[in-house]
Amino acid sequence: MALTSSLVPLYTLLLGLAVASYAEGHGGDSRIAPGEAISEDPIMIAWGVIFPLGMVLGIVKSRWHVPVQSVGTVMSILGYFLGHMHGGRQFRRNNVHAQFASLISFLLFLQVAMGIYLKLHLEKGINGKIRPYSKIAHGILGKSLPVLAWTQFAFGGITALGFCQGDHIGQCLAHFIMGSAFIAYGIILTVLLLVGQLWLRRTGRSQEFFDSVVIAAWGCVNTFTEHRWGTDWVQNDWEHTTMGIIWWCAGLAGVWFSKDRDRRPQRNFIPGFVLLMTGWAICSHPQDLPISAELHKIFGYTLMGAGITRIIEICFVLRDRGSLSEDGRQVNSFQYIPVFLLYASGFLFMGSNEEQLALVADSGLDHVAYIMILFSLAFMLFLFVNMLINVYDCSANQETQIKETANGRLGPRLNGNVPVRDAQEFELEGLMSDDDDDDDGRRQKERRVPDTPTEELGAQVTLRDDESDAR
Repeated sequence: MALTSSLVPLYTLLLGLAVASYAEGHGGDSRIAPGEAISEDPIMIAWGVIFPLGMVLGIVKSRWHVPVQSVGTVMSILGYFLGHMHGGRQFRRNNVHAQFASLISFLLFLQVAMGIYLKLHLEKGINGKIRPYSKIAHGILGKSLPVLAWTQFAFGGITALGFCQGDHIGQCLAHFIMGSAFIAYGIILTVLLLVGQLWLRRTGRSQEFFDSVVIAAWGCVNTFTEHRWGTDWVQNDWEHTTMGIIWWCAGLAGVWFSKDRDRRPQRNFIPGFVLLMTGWAICSHPQDLPISAELHKIFGYTLMGAGITRIIEICFVLRDRGSLSEDGRQVNSFQYIPVFLLYASGFLFMGSNEEQLALVADSGLDHVAYIMILFSLAFMLFLFVNMLINVYDCSANQETQIKETANGRLGPRLNGNVPVRDAQEFELEGLMSDDDDDDDGRRQKERRVPDTPTEELGAQVTLRDDESDAR
């Protein structure tokens, strides 16, 4: 309860900033300025910040779940209607962003309706049968809202810039889907690294088993979709198709090596090696624009770095173990490197479609500045995901942390491994044992020294008797 109270200022600050920025954005005019693609209304705050935070609070059953989601819902509803009332730039009515907005708005309505129904705690009669299914549906839909919001953000950017039309649809979809997949992989690895180790042990599988299954499935899809059948094969078709082949071949090998000879979970290098090979292939991918060649090269190097550091983590940092500690809470700083590089790889790949790079080249922005912007976005998302995981960890493990604090298990650590209190207790124990040894030695010496002349004479007589017996 104390940890939940300590998070009150954080929640209050986020809600206050959201409401304040929303009020500022609607202070005088709700219309988009002529020539602008979007308004200043912070509807992205509702879907990108408030709803994910509310999702985490709902998972831990926090009393802040309903207030946070209520604020996000109000902002989303107002933003939806204001988006249809502006007098600025107009888009085609059948654009993908508008169509998907109707879908997620309907899903949000269902989510709110189920939340209100569950809050009423109706458990008698037919409600007793409906409530369990409503609870499951509410949880699944709530966890899917951040994914839907990410998709809608991508559709919004595509619509605003006029991308992904005509012959550009294929490569545009490939970059956005694969880039989002790398980011999703990084988010999943972050969750497993910080709060998922115990869950992995309960499954009886190593992490590489799940990675390899996804890699194999994705490779099968790429093998049969990267070439437009009935047309001539070109260089890019060969590279993309063979990349899919190595993915499903390596994925099958990774599944096999995820168990040792005794059928116990076993770590392996194969998912990291797949990332390494994929990055190397992307580095040599032919491009039309110089900025595109530079960006794909950096993307390839980043993906290669993720694969190499992943292999080093498994083989040398963890030494084939599932985690550094039994409780899964200890994390080495090196373990964050491959995770973050996956975030960066995803943003680099999403930002390297041909239409977007042509726009960047015409704007006068060089590849260095553009890459720095993409890495900045990766850092922001990496920070936000870790903040959400920290909120979950602090709320879900209150009893464990309070107990460990009482036992001196938390707090500052010595060399990142041993708590300071444990180290101090160990040193004090050593000093005390040394003092005890000195006292015992002193007592033995005192016993050897005679205290009176009678004792000294008796000792001499005993010594003479021993010598005579020896003769």
